[in-house]
Amino acid sequence: QSNGIGFIRLHIPWPILSREAELQKIKVAVKKVRRLIVICASSSLILFPCAVYFITNSYYLEIFTLIVCLGFLQLLHEEWANYGVMHKYQPVDLIRKYFGEQIGLYFAWLGVYTQLLIPPSVLGFIVFLYGIFTVDTNVPSQETCNDNLNITMCPLCDGVCDYWRLSSVCSLARTSYLFDNGATVLFAIFMSLWAACFLEHWKRRQMCLKHTWDLTSLEDEEVLSEELRPEYEETLQEKKDKLKAKSKKKVSYRSLFSDTTFIFVTFSAVFGVAVYRICMLSVWSMNPDPEAKASVRMTVTTTGIILNMLVVLVLEEVYGAIAVWLTELELPKTKEEFEERLIFKSFFLKSMNAFAPIFYVAFFKGRFAGRPGDYVYVFGDYRMEECAPPGCLIELCIQLSMIMLGKQLIQNNVFEVLIPKLKKMYRTIQEQKGKKRAAEDEENEIEERRPKQQFDKDFTLEPFEGVTPEYMEMIIQYGFVSLFVASFPLAPAFALLNNVIEIRLDAAKFVTEIRRPDAVRCKDIGIWYNILCGISKFSVITNAFVISFTSEFVPRMVYQYMYSVNGTMNGYTEHSLSYFNVSNFPPGTAPNTTLISGVSMCRYKDYRDPPWAPDAYTFSKQYWSVLAAKLAFVIFFQNLAMFLSMLVAWMIPDVPRSLREQLKKENMMLMEFLLNQDQEPFAKSHGPRRSLPSHSLPRTRRWHLHPHIRHSLRRSTRGPRSPEPPVNCSR
Repeated sequence: QSNGIGFIRLHIPWPILSREAELQKIKVAVKKVRRLIVICASSSLILFPCAVYFITNSYYLEIFTLIVCLGFLQLLHEEWANYGVMHKYQPVDLIRKYFGEQIGLYFAWLGVYTQLLIPPSVLGFIVFLYGIFTVDTNVPSQETCNDNLNITMCPLCDGVCDYWRLSSVCSLARTSYLFDNGATVLFAIFMSLWAACFLEHWKRRQMCLKHTWDLTSLEDEEVLSEELRPEYEETLQEKKDKLKAKSKKKVSYRSLFSDTTFIFVTFSAVFGVAVYRICMLSVWSMNPDPEAKASVRMTVTTTGIILNMLVVLVLEEVYGAIAVWLTELELPKTKEEFEERLIFKSFFLKSMNAFAPIFYVAFFKGRFAGRPGDYVYVFGDYRMEECAPPGCLIELCIQLSMIMLGKQLIQNNVFEVLIPKLKKMYRTIQEQKGKKRAAEDEENEIEERRPKQQFDKDFTLEPFEGVTPEYMEMIIQYGFVSLFVASFPLAPAFALLNNVIEIRLDAAKFVTEIRRPDAVRCKDIGIWYNILCGISKFSVITNAFVISFTSEFVPRMVYQYMYSVNGTMNGYTEHSLSYFNVSNFPPGTAPNTTLISGVSMCRYKDYRDPPWAPDAYTFSKQYWSVLAAKLAFVIFFQNLAMFLSMLVAWMIPDVPRSLREQLKKENMMLMEFLLNQDQEPFAKSHGPRRSLPSHSLPRTRRWHLHPHIRHSLRRSTRGPRSPEPPVNCSR
């Protein structure tokens, strides 16, 4: 068409194909084979041309041709992109044949990750059930709910807030125990071991796939491509040497400044939500309704968490574009370098955005609030927010569950389903408008009456944007599952449920919603594995600090074994609350009106000396004892988890035994074949001759061998006649 979208059929000459095959490290046969031209009949489900594959028999190196006409798409519809087969394994070999190794490895990794989420999901559910069945026997919860203790707590804000009874947070204390009990500590240690097992299991699975998909020589023989990016070459041509050096320094400073700026934006958003909660607590506490005042803490917490979730979702979309802009400022030389820097920046910004609200609640909220009579204020008039008497763990649990579930549900239903459909609808409407404007003469009218070709239908599909967004979503989820699992044991179960649906949702998207991507050969999942290792190691530290400083586990143990009279938890609530004389309130901070009369002392959550002590309101001996126990537990937990993780990694070999045996057999057969082939010309011209050692083969003959054969031959010449297994296959 002269106007609108047109399609051009291109012919690629054989030299161009050969050059691209060389650049992509595509293997060729040892012997010459006759080229075969295949024409496949099209059908309604065949969206793309047929593919011709060459299969090599490892015994005789005979070449067979297998013509794969795209019944592939039909099989992918039935066996993969179908919610009725959610209980079955993915056809990863079929995915690899149709989409290429890069996408095949992604779905293989996602399948392994989802499968290994089953044990922690079951155990986390058991931990949750343990909390349900033992909550009635938990002494601190019973003491919190006991109205007879008549414990009066200090106001939550200045002036407008009233005194309140500790028993009013009874339900919060009971709910907190469901996730803050002794079993949670064992579950956190188990998750550290699970992370190590997951990484080792994936390495073994990846080695098997590399062997099955013939990717071993891609790792051993490839020379890293140093092709410069066009943007980089253009910049080099435009600038002189001095200007180039200055621009590099300028770009580095700009990039560093930009990174710092956007980190500041993330923490500013978290601080803004915290200020919102502080202000709303004071405003809603003015409500004269007693029932509204009783639920003001939960109302403020819930609305603040929802606001945090919305901020996370909005900033995540913004940070994706910002990461591309920052990477382009750095002007990387090669495409590989560009991709790695882009992935790292995207992960850094998006992870900071997703985890910053959770880190605030876990490690900062209530730590710098001060005490009655000496509170810390923001903007002069608003007190820093405090944790509830049962601790901040329950709020951390709610925050984690809301962000994790909300993020997954909204991303799955809106960003991955609704938005692509809207984009497709918009492109279709724009195309129809263009055709109407173009249909002015008779020739165009004839063109309009032609039936719509398959390439027209394919063009309306969503363009493929790479597997980076898919990896990013799952890696952030892995962070939710591992970093703060001590506060929310049900996180693996929710992740498992999401991934079972996510696999089929992504399958349907790849098969029906996006254009077929170009096949990309790669030997592994790349930098994502390093990110997974970093998250796994960092999760040990975060869980240790969550158990020590956010939960009540360590203070309870200190009380039971150091301060309890009878070795039980009786009296723990009284022990964990400090006294404050209401006459010591600064002017204007005491409650203006109160429904609780006769209050001379109020209580607050801290370990401080009472007002009648010589050093009133200073940290007590119990505070320093608890702090020492917390730090000791962090060191013990971290070293124990790290040791067990390293032990698991050492005990599990990277290569399965069956694969090692298979590699040995293949090396032996390859050597026998080469020796037999070398003896044939000598036997014809000089008669029978004894076998030659492998290192005596002509140098030119060895150099022009198939890469995999050359790799095996090189290894066999290093040792005895019987070749050893590859070095990376055994410890």
